[in-house]
Amino acid sequence: MIFAKIDFINLLPFHIFIKKNINSFQQKASIEYKKSYPSVITEKFKKRKVDSAFISSIASRDEKFLDFGIVAHDDVLSVLLIPGIEQSDYQSKTSNALAKVLDLKGKVIIGDKALNFYHQNKEIEKIDLAKQWKNKYNLPFVFAVLCFNKNEKSLNKLTKNFNKKQIKIPQYILEQYSNRSGVSKKHILEYLKKIDYNLGIKEKRALKLFLKLTKEKGLR
Repeated sequence: MIFAKIDFINLLPFHIFIKKNINSFQQKASIEYKKSYPSVITEKFKKRKVDSAFISSIASRDEKFLDFGIVAHDDVLSVLLIPGIEQSDYQSKTSNALAKVLDLKGKVIIGDKALNFYHQNKEIEKIDLAKQWKNKYNLPFVFAVLCFNKNEKSLNKLTKNFNKKQIKIPQYILEQYSNRSGVSKKHILEYLKKIDYNLGIKEKRALKLFLKLTKEKGLR
């Protein structure tokens, strides 16, 4: 199975987990990592160039997915809007759509660069879009879901064994991500506490609401 990888800090615990468990998973499939950002991976998945991937929520409509994704229960720090002239972030359609659903105008910035911006620019006004969603709807926000075209059983077995609390990130990997992103190791670890991966009743309700609101606004 070809598994596409979003190479952002928010999925670091899962990437470490999957590497440690890849041998058992290979009994039924082989995994090829194709690194990129959300919008590119979504396009590859839609064209069936990859078998499974974390797909941007707005693009998950009508796709098969597990009870697994990228979730924020409150502020997330890595999906920001700087009030002012409207400007989308090419890396994520979901975050751009979220700003529109919340009727907010400004520059959208996501991912590791947003996390770095948050810590390096304390004096600049910025809006955490996940926090705004929580304030308005009292629900978590689902940024992406793990979609699949095949190998559902194997993928489900893999994710069921994932427990974020049991994942220890090696110092050398933290160092790599810190050097690449400009975010300190301390801030990376603090940030990961804000990220969840399980889709329960509230998360599914939130996803359904987001897809309903985007459809009403003609966003895809």
